[in-house]
Amino acid sequence: MDKLIAPRLDTIPEPPAARGGCQMPATLVSDQVKRLAISAAVGAGLWTFGLVMDGVVRPNTVGVEAPAAILWTEAAAILMTVLMLVYVRGAAHCPQTKADVGLLFFIANAAGVALLNNWARSPIIDVVRHVSWNAVVILVGAMIIPSSPRKMLATALVAASMDPLAVWLAHLRGVETASVLNTFVLFLPNYACAIVAVVPSAAFQRVGRKLRHVQDMGSYHLIELLGRGGMGEVWRAEHRLLARSAAIKLVRPELLGASDAEARQMLQRFQREAQATATLNSPHTIRLFDFGITEDRTFYYVMEQLHGRDLESLVRQFGPVAPERVAFLLRQVVHSLAEAHAQGLVHRDITPANIYACRMGLDYDFVKVLDFGLVAYHDRRSIGQSLLTGAHVATGTPAFMAPEVILENAVDARADIYALGCVAYFLLTGQLVFDAETPMKMFVEHLQSTAPAPSTRTEVAIPEPLDSLVLACLEKDPAKRPQSMDEVLRLLDRYRPNAPWTNTSARTWWDRHLVDLASPQPQISTRTTVASIDTLAVA
Repeated sequence: MDKLIAPRLDTIPEPPAARGGCQMPATLVSDQVKRLAISAAVGAGLWTFGLVMDGVVRPNTVGVEAPAAILWTEAAAILMTVLMLVYVRGAAHCPQTKADVGLLFFIANAAGVALLNNWARSPIIDVVRHVSWNAVVILVGAMIIPSSPRKMLATALVAASMDPLAVWLAHLRGVETASVLNTFVLFLPNYACAIVAVVPSAAFQRVGRKLRHVQDMGSYHLIELLGRGGMGEVWRAEHRLLARSAAIKLVRPELLGASDAEARQMLQRFQREAQATATLNSPHTIRLFDFGITEDRTFYYVMEQLHGRDLESLVRQFGPVAPERVAFLLRQVVHSLAEAHAQGLVHRDITPANIYACRMGLDYDFVKVLDFGLVAYHDRRSIGQSLLTGAHVATGTPAFMAPEVILENAVDARADIYALGCVAYFLLTGQLVFDAETPMKMFVEHLQSTAPAPSTRTEVAIPEPLDSLVLACLEKDPAKRPQSMDEVLRLLDRYRPNAPWTNTSARTWWDRHLVDLASPQPQISTRTTVASIDTLAVA
């Protein structure tokens, strides 16, 4: 993999929405257009209620016949709202076009209210007690219809002017109306609401800008949230130009505002993980495509999207893994970690959740090691720059932490070997090495208790070489463990099963349990772990 350099902010491609003149992301506009459809349906109901009251109820109860102009106005308004509802729900136009049509609908509703109150009926002259219903129409429209503040202001001013226009039409009919000054005072609340209508539009734009930053990371567009952790999220994404899916990990922007120190630490964690992963070339290490930082200080990096199962969920669902399959998976994990250790990197969070068995082309049970977020350097010149190590803080997952990590002693590759022993133990038995109610009790077990042999914790026959390998990796003293991944591999090679697990075996298992191979788009579990975001910090 080519080495990656963190991009400058001015090199990050501008989102298409910003270049195309659309002020808000399509997702936000689409959500608001759905509310516009609801408002059209409610409007149709209200206008229908008015028509029934004026055309049926009042003539039969009070004996007062409504003028024909009122009935025709209400009937036209019902037709207008129904047509708007049909258009919004059924038209193939883009959401932004529907939103623009919604502005015209906004004005038409205001015109209907104005004609009903000031043309079909005698205009109101009392400037003290009367407030037009159009003030409500303006405020509701501003909160429902997504638009720019300038466009919303112009639309709201036109809507506010419908009442004075209706009064003028009534004046032309010879009806007694208020003076021009009194008419202006009478409908002054309309114009005040028109100015206030700019506030929701400005808020929509602010949300839209933030959403664009979240939804467009570099050359990738976010599609679907895959997982959320305490400090970040993982999204399924697509490249805007290439037909390639990816997973994007990012720090949630709202958490960066907690404090500048915490924000810097989180950004450093993500940048360190991206840089560490980018230096590794093993096919069994998660591939990194890109990383960067947005204008709102959201750090992100783009990695390959995996299709399969992490080993933790695999064991939880299907139970202990066959010994020959465990050996098949461990060899691939060893391949990834051996390269990392050769470059002076210690993963520090080897867990079943961070190891992925997936389908890669025609290969099955192809292992990927994820989340180098706790990576440390065991080179003395750089150990002080370790990403997450700090005074009085232990980092990792308690059930898989080596004693020296818990005690904050010097950490090297042998800590990963201990964790790998814990992973193998879990795969073979379906149980953790030690059971404890709290992280602190778990720490005590790892520090003081001797691990029972895996073969004593399961009814499945575990070959002696695997039993010995796991116990060797779980030695409390790092000096008594295998000293390198090469040594782990040599111990693993002592196990020679009668029926070795192969790609054919894996394909058969996947065919039975996880995937329909006849389908061109396999329906298999797609998940990207966020374990390195949710790391444990114990004072």
